[in-house]
Amino acid sequence: MGARTGETAEIENAPTQQSRDGGGDDDGGGRDIAGSFLSKNAAGQRIVVTPAESARVLRRIDAVILPIMLTVYFLQGLDKATLAYSSVFGLLTDTKLVGDQYSWLGSIVYLAQLVMQPPLAWLLVRLPIAKFTSIMVLFWGISLACMAAAHNFGGLITTRFFLGVFEASVAPSFVAITQMWWRRREQTVRTSYWYAMNGITNMFGSLITYGLGHISSRLRSYQIIFMFFGVITVAFSFVMLAFMPDSPIEAKFLNDHDKIIAVERLRMNQMGVISREWRNDHFKETMLDPKSWFWFALLFSISIPSGGISTFGPLIVSTFGFDQFQTILFNIPFGFVQLVATVGGAFLAQKIKMKGPVIAGLCLPPIAGCVMLMVLPRDVSSRAPLLVGYYLISVYPGITPLIYSWASQNTAGDTKRKCTNAVLFIGQSVGNVIGPLLYTQTEAPGYSRGLRSNLALYVAIIVLSGLTTAYLRLLNAGHAKRRVAMGKSAIIVDTSLDSAKEVAAREEINAATAEATGGEEVERPGERAFENLTDLQNEEFVFVY
Repeated sequence: MGARTGETAEIENAPTQQSRDGGGDDDGGGRDIAGSFLSKNAAGQRIVVTPAESARVLRRIDAVILPIMLTVYFLQGLDKATLAYSSVFGLLTDTKLVGDQYSWLGSIVYLAQLVMQPPLAWLLVRLPIAKFTSIMVLFWGISLACMAAAHNFGGLITTRFFLGVFEASVAPSFVAITQMWWRRREQTVRTSYWYAMNGITNMFGSLITYGLGHISSRLRSYQIIFMFFGVITVAFSFVMLAFMPDSPIEAKFLNDHDKIIAVERLRMNQMGVISREWRNDHFKETMLDPKSWFWFALLFSISIPSGGISTFGPLIVSTFGFDQFQTILFNIPFGFVQLVATVGGAFLAQKIKMKGPVIAGLCLPPIAGCVMLMVLPRDVSSRAPLLVGYYLISVYPGITPLIYSWASQNTAGDTKRKCTNAVLFIGQSVGNVIGPLLYTQTEAPGYSRGLRSNLALYVAIIVLSGLTTAYLRLLNAGHAKRRVAMGKSAIIVDTSLDSAKEVAAREEINAATAEATGGEEVERPGERAFENLTDLQNEEFVFVY
């Protein structure tokens, strides 16, 4: 295959034999399935991956896996947005919703997702992830279509609950799938791609809804909306079931040689791939790891504004003095700004190789937007600045995928990854339950309580980002001390976030240095990458900021 190119990180001294054998104080037990696959198919040898081979396999992965993820997340965004769209097409009056009943229709989906997260952590470890997720997509599509038959609060909240139950698996599954297929450098942007489908939803979902709202039928416009998106979701679940593989090892679109490359290129993630073995020690470590609760706090803090705006966004725009069709159309730029912020923020984080500062920076426009909506009067002369304030708020969705990838890139071990995802999405679900309840129709048009709370939470996210970064630096310092105690170098140059050019340049320097000094090339870590070790157990794991 070609000379070693730096798909792995560099370390000044070779790992000790104890480390190679999986011994020492932090023996994590058996290897995951990827480790067994490499032992069987690569004769126990560490395979060298050239940049050309890595790029070729990456293109195949992107061509097959990414479109499925993008479509499913687009449909999930549409399915959740149908409630907000339907609110301006007579849903509230026809179903006689009063008080905070509409708010509860927004919250119940996330309450259901909250209930589902603990069992999902176990299911996502034990079951084939693609097949399981496909079945969940099928049943959420059925639940959405059934909303067309609901004529009162009881019927709506029941169908919305089941919608939440079946949608609960999608984001945790997609975080796990992203960890399974892409290198750490690639994960941030890929996560932003599928999460950015929420922005596409707000753009094209608004246009589709605008068209559906003009259909003349015995059915009400919101019933047509529910049935249309529900049937499409059911149909695509079969596409996902047919074409999405459960892991790189089981991918029919890769031959045996490419499967080895797909797994080997993940070595320096130091996160493993998949084990399908539940580990109680991983679960315990997740609960005791302060990082887990930093991720929880961050996602909880952004999900409260997210839940409120996603449910009440069109109603807020309608208070600017627009009719129902104008309200839907003016929601399109919200989606465009969301798309730009999500993908742009990910590319910036990839470029500077840090997520904390980018997350803090993305909080500034929503802070300005909240202030504008709080102080500007609701009159015709203020329509333009009110819309500007609303669109500034729409930068906030760029924060969530960065938290997803930040957490996933700092967590290793199959069971710990799934448990950390559960903690993460419990925080998200609780925040999304609370968010719509801070906005009530009785506070229209100002919605002052919701906007004030959102403003405070954006400030809290800035503080939490700084604290999380500081803690990750502390963990890296601790791992360096452990390596020294084991007879290894304190310094690991992590290339898992480097571009191909950076990796190639580093390799040239290493080769030239080795030739000039007459020494051997620098030994690289990663011997324990597929031993199903957690990030705290593996002293070679490098935490990223």
